[in-house]
Amino acid sequence: MVDTGLEAYRFSISWSRLIPNGRGPVNPKGLQYYNSLINELVSHGIQPHVTLCHDDVPQVLEDEYGGWLSEKIINDFIAYADICFKEFGDRVLHWTTVNEANVFALGGYDLGFTPPGRCSPHVGIGPCSRGNSSTEPYIVAHNMLLTHSSVFRLYKRKYKSTQHGFVGLNIFAYRFIPHTNATADEGATLRAYAFYLGWFISPLIFGDYPVTMKDRVGSRMPTFTRQESEQVKGAIDFIGLNHYATLHVKDRPSAFERDYRDFSTDAAIQLVFEQGGVTPKGEYPWTQPGLRAVLEYFKKTYGNLPIYIHENGQTTPRNATLNDTGRVEYLHAYIRNLLDAMRNGSNVRGYFSWSFLDGLELLDGYKSAYGLYYVDLDDKNLTRYPKLSQQWYSNFLKGKSRKSNVNLEIGKEVSHSSESEFSS
Repeated sequence: MVDTGLEAYRFSISWSRLIPNGRGPVNPKGLQYYNSLINELVSHGIQPHVTLCHDDVPQVLEDEYGGWLSEKIINDFIAYADICFKEFGDRVLHWTTVNEANVFALGGYDLGFTPPGRCSPHVGIGPCSRGNSSTEPYIVAHNMLLTHSSVFRLYKRKYKSTQHGFVGLNIFAYRFIPHTNATADEGATLRAYAFYLGWFISPLIFGDYPVTMKDRVGSRMPTFTRQESEQVKGAIDFIGLNHYATLHVKDRPSAFERDYRDFSTDAAIQLVFEQGGVTPKGEYPWTQPGLRAVLEYFKKTYGNLPIYIHENGQTTPRNATLNDTGRVEYLHAYIRNLLDAMRNGSNVRGYFSWSFLDGLELLDGYKSAYGLYYVDLDDKNLTRYPKLSQQWYSNFLKGKSRKSNVNLEIGKEVSHSSESEFSS
């Protein structure tokens, strides 16, 4: 990280690793692990940005009361967060309660492709043994918002004056654009933003869900009491934003008329991903980056809250080449797009490329790779090798601009590449 020039590193704490039973005694080895990690980062001048829940919940709590499906999780999560603030808050200033809260609710409880894999039989992407897609995503989201706001209030009351840190929530955001110029598709695009972003951000800014969601979901939409609304409203120091690509939105009025209902049919939209002619299959397009448009939407709709870009990066099939020119093109385009947004007034405080190392990805394990560093899984030492993108990103962070011939090697394979000149 030091060689690359990173000033901050984002990671998550595993609730189960720190408190194996979900509540009660702290695991001393887990505590030691995170203290060592944080101390190592700080000693090298790297700010730790910590996420408290990244799709993982102690299994014992999932078995006991259904995890996020129950309001019981609120008090258990508050106690977990309290321990983290107490033990690590003297060195950690930036706390995110839940990663991709909207995707967590949809993937885990509507479509069933992420933990805990719940969905209705006729809705899910994969086979689910249990679940109700028409109600559970909304229940889980409601409990997340009540939990997040409770943790925010705890920190403000108990730790803010001495630790001076910040508590935010992370959501996933596509850039949505109408598939056609038809009025119906333009209206569907506004609904897409309301359902995917407003679902979580509107309560935190205005104290309630978007009107269009409440109208369409009806009695299946949980409601905030007056006290809960006051608790949730304003309970955020920053928004963590994960963004990768643009989707086209089609109006789908027939979905709203179906007998069964879930998030997608409530929104009555169809999302279309278009690869783009110059982009290799399996990679995200970079010719028309959408980060500025998303940031402009946030600024216009919710005010100019501080935003950290927690994830932005390029996916490639996992292979042995280090000449990831597509990732270089992507990062260059999106960072320039981000700069345009900041010049136009967006209150962005930081940017994290996803990811520093190739890792275990949520959706396809080791089949895809996002890292600036390749990790050789066939080597027992898991040796790391910098990719072309790491060298470009490092030069960018250090204010360098150059052309160079780069020799990149893994084992016996050697690739040669001429690095394009990009200005920082």
